[in-house]
Amino acid sequence: MKNREELSFSCATDDLSGTIDFFEEYAFFEGRLVNIPWMAFANTQSNVLGASEGDKWIEVDLSEQKLYAWEGNSLFLETPVSTGLSYWPTPKGEFRIWVKLRATKMEGGAGKNYYYLPNVPYVMFFEGEGIARQRGFGLHGTYWHNDFGRPRSHGCVNLPTEIAQRLYFWTSPVLLEGKSTVFSSEANLGTRIVIHE
Repeated sequence: MKNREELSFSCATDDLSGTIDFFEEYAFFEGRLVNIPWMAFANTQSNVLGASEGDKWIEVDLSEQKLYAWEGNSLFLETPVSTGLSYWPTPKGEFRIWVKLRATKMEGGAGKNYYYLPNVPYVMFFEGEGIARQRGFGLHGTYWHNDFGRPRSHGCVNLPTEIAQRLYFWTSPVLLEGKSTVFSSEANLGTRIVIHE
């Protein structure tokens, strides 16, 4: 188990199984209990209609607090997001998704900033440009707030859950049917992510 200091700077997790924990019904965030909504538990596979195997990439604009998903020069989707607060910033640079998890538990912070978030849905952790895997930065669905469009996270890119679901099945590495986790490889590279001001 990581100590509190290590956990407080990102959305790190020790559980890479991608398995939904049906016994966890509540989360804890900003000093309050939060019900975990049904969508975090729904075990549905979403086929992305019209998606091609072209040059897919994701752009996160920190100044606009928006995410853009591109297929070459064509916009697939645009959404407001919540990125890292000033004391837990989202890293800037170019990254690739290294693992996709259907769900995982995230825990960290201390005191009034402590959070316990089981069944975080549709997680896409990324690495690159000096950001190691164990730092735990990623894109993921968010059920504990609905305040997208302004910084709100511990470094991750918080997405509306229905958008995270679409991206999870649109991005690579490609998830095999019936699986809840996939790691990138030379034959199944992760989607490129560019994060900038």
